Amino acid sequence: MSDGIHTVRGRIFDIQKFSVHDGPGIRTIVFLKGCVLRCRWCCNPESQNWEIEGMIQNGVKKTVGRDITVGEVMTKVLQDKPYYRRSGGGLTLSGGETLCQPEFARALLLACRASGINTAIETTLCADYSVIESIAALVDTFLVDIKHMDSEKHRQFTTQPNDRILENAKRLASSGANMVVRVPVIPTFNDTPAELHAIAAFAHDTLKAKEMHILPYHRLGYDKYIGLGREYLMGDLPSPTKEAMTFFKDICMSAGITCHIGG
Repeated sequence: MSDGIHTVRGRIFDIQKFSVHDGPGIRTIVFLKGCVLRCRWCCNPESQNWEIEGMIQNGVKKTVGRDITVGEVMTKVLQDKPYYRRSGGGLTLSGGETLCQPEFARALLLACRASGINTAIETTLCADYSVIESIAALVDTFLVDIKHMDSEKHRQFTTQPNDRILENAKRLASSGANMVVRVPVIPTFNDTPAELHAIAAFAHDTLKAKEMHILPYHRLGYDKYIGLGREYLMGDLPSPTKEAMTFFKDICMSAGITCHIGG
């Protein structure tokens, strides 16, 4: 692997080790700064802006965001290579939106490929398809967020329409990429049987995705909004109950796709 790859710099806000979510096995998750969406329920609002920010957490002001090289990230990632080998795990790029930093993401994925490490990215696919195409061959699993099938409702809750997202998902699926569809179940946004069934049918019939994960809404990011001096736009809506999530899972499976709660 060339020194050029090692020295590519990107901006992150966290590295989380020993995760058992966001891809198969035990994983290290690198959270990249920057996102084109502004989802009302986002649990990582500190990821949205590219700028390095100050955030008050537990009464203490902390700096959110730092610039780092691929080599520095890989030093941490390679520490846990035995765990990846035993569990089928590896590196997951998350955010924010991974595709907002394509050069950094590609260099990280190349470094992982050179080291024999499994790769996954969590993404909305809200980017020019050329960006997706530039990294697709280096990604073992795409964790694709499909939030709604209606473009206008998607825009109301995320600030962006979903036309590009759905078209990119279809193009990526047709390329043969390994894709898991992930759906945050959000009260007042997409938590009706008709809305969830429509997403599941798209995932199964159009994308030919192997599985779908539904993720229950929670308010764990609320304190971060306060710490950033920003308004939390979801109010005090409760999380879906376990019984509701089981019902939603059955709705999705009725479309023919394997569905899991969480993941």
